[in-house]
Amino acid sequence: MKLVTFVLRSDSQALPRIGVLIDNDSNLVDLQASHQILFNNSCFYFQDMLSFLDGGEAALNIAEKVKYLISNQRPPATVYSLQNNPHNITLLSPVPRPRSLRNCIVLEKRLIQATKTVVSWKLPLVSQLDALVEKMQGKSTSKMPEIWYKSPAYYKGNTLSVVGTNAPVYWPSYSEKLDYELEMGIFIGKIGKNIKPEEAHKYIAGYTIFNDFTARDVQLREMMARLGSGKGKDFDTGNAIGPYFVTADEVSQPYNLAMSAKVNGTEWSKGNTSEVHYSFEEIIAHISRDETLYPGEFIGSGTVGNGCGLELNRWLKRGDVVELSVESLGVLRNVIV
Repeated sequence: MKLVTFVLRSDSQALPRIGVLIDNDSNLVDLQASHQILFNNSCFYFQDMLSFLDGGEAALNIAEKVKYLISNQRPPATVYSLQNNPHNITLLSPVPRPRSLRNCIVLEKRLIQATKTVVSWKLPLVSQLDALVEKMQGKSTSKMPEIWYKSPAYYKGNTLSVVGTNAPVYWPSYSEKLDYELEMGIFIGKIGKNIKPEEAHKYIAGYTIFNDFTARDVQLREMMARLGSGKGKDFDTGNAIGPYFVTADEVSQPYNLAMSAKVNGTEWSKGNTSEVHYSFEEIIAHISRDETLYPGEFIGSGTVGNGCGLELNRWLKRGDVVELSVESLGVLRNVIV
């Protein structure tokens, strides 16, 4: 299933609702309204997406049943068009406020490429030498520190700055170089601790697209303090997730999905999820060591190779439309304002 959190602007209270897509993603079923009509009562699991994820298999089974019945019966006030959008539907992040947000750095090519760009700024002669060596030997002298190969690295982000598809992303006033990041992410679907890698797939509720917008100039300065990102990542609207999350059973090959990023309709980045050095299963096993994971926590993969402006030395401008596409997971679109 493809699950969404949405708002009807025709609703005076504009309360978030959860839904499931049908009809080749052209329509959306309001799960709570449908349950009320079908069974004459509300469903606890359909209060919001965190309640749904807390419900685990039971919630999924009820949602599947509602989806099937509504797809066939089509009672009024249960199905809304996403194509014509007569009710002015706004899609929020699938989980508007994840219980936590962790983002990893598990793609080797991306880090090497980014390092090469920074070196070209600060040490141009070294950069030219590296380019010559790469041309002659087919291999760059840039490489990751040994510690990176021992376990997945990650940082914790701000769950209060999460937005969905088509939401504006506000340029932080203290930055001159705003960057996008082409990533995939997962939502945790059950409680677990000290999870074994071979069991970790059972804890993945579903997959989605993540754009970890970054004030890149600020981030690079902050890294000199040896503590990682602060204001380089933490600004309102900086974490875009969506447009929906696809349940794990419908993504048979999560490590072979084509990815791309377009800016104003022009492709800037292209990659594949096969480039990950650590799988989500390995990441879950690492994070859950002596730490309990809960449904609704979000984990990002980190950026695919050539998946951000830093690697390309190419930068966003105010007014740009950024579209991230991941095979089977849809398109996440945001406007820089």
